Amino acid sequence: MKIMAGNSNLPLAKGIAEYLGLPLVDASVRRFADQEIFVEIHENMRGEDVFVVQSTSYPANDNLMELLISIDALRRASAKRITAVLPYFGYARQDRKPGPRTPISAKLVANLITEAGADRVLTVDLHAGQIQGFFDIPTDNLYGAPVMSADILSRHADKDVMVVSPDVGGVVRARALAKRLNNAPLAIVDKRREQAGVSEVMNIIGDVKDRFCIMIDDIADSAGTLCNAAEALKEAGATDVAAYITHGVLSGKAVERVNSSVLRKLVITDTIQASPEAQDSEKIRLLPIAPLLGEAMQRIADESSVSSLFD
Repeated sequence: MKIMAGNSNLPLAKGIAEYLGLPLVDASVRRFADQEIFVEIHENMRGEDVFVVQSTSYPANDNLMELLISIDALRRASAKRITAVLPYFGYARQDRKPGPRTPISAKLVANLITEAGADRVLTVDLHAGQIQGFFDIPTDNLYGAPVMSADILSRHADKDVMVVSPDVGGVVRARALAKRLNNAPLAIVDKRREQAGVSEVMNIIGDVKDRFCIMIDDIADSAGTLCNAAEALKEAGATDVAAYITHGVLSGKAVERVNSSVLRKLVITDTIQASPEAQDSEKIRLLPIAPLLGEAMQRIADESSVSSLFD
């Protein structure tokens, strides 16, 4: 197997390569004066099982084009199998028509990746599970819950933990984590979103009084939902509030918002390369996801079970 990295998250790609004891493919991804992307692979790819590691995070369109062009370069270099490894799948939130005359961009991106020449896709915590069905090629959706639960049990085993879903849509994810935490109790934050990026907390479903609340979600973008929910939980009597998020998008003033919130800690995996502000924040901690991705990639290469990772 070979591992090729785009520019979106080189530290993660290097972490995966280190876990597997393999070097990254010698390739250059550069831009012409007009920002046109050019990919050149400097070693033989004929007959190889190649994994291209590239999150389609900010700048989403540039990183997506890097991925597509890299896949095309590998296909034309006669790679035996190409697996697109997208730790963070951008456009995943556009998975349905929220109104008339709107696109389903997640399906469009799935088509682009397939047509570029990918043979399979490996990703982490899709925003909606049905996005797997948007691909006409095998798609493995890994879960961050095992990594998160291990971290929570090692750090907060002495606390009266309660798992909290910051919205009704995330109940299934929260329940799965609660089950891993020795069937911890569950609460839900009921909120009403008036417009994109703005959330208003309405009430808490469940008794959080004197509990150490851990919120779980797949994406933190503006972090408004998290911060408002944390404040509501504290007002409802929670002793402390932390949050575990798979994809720390943290756009705009999100880091500043987290720093000034009542959140004790925001733990994010490194599916997206953290900004300098996030890395410097005392309230934000990175949780490595490279071992999980590396193990899944090894199992795909060996044609063994990936789902048994989560048993």
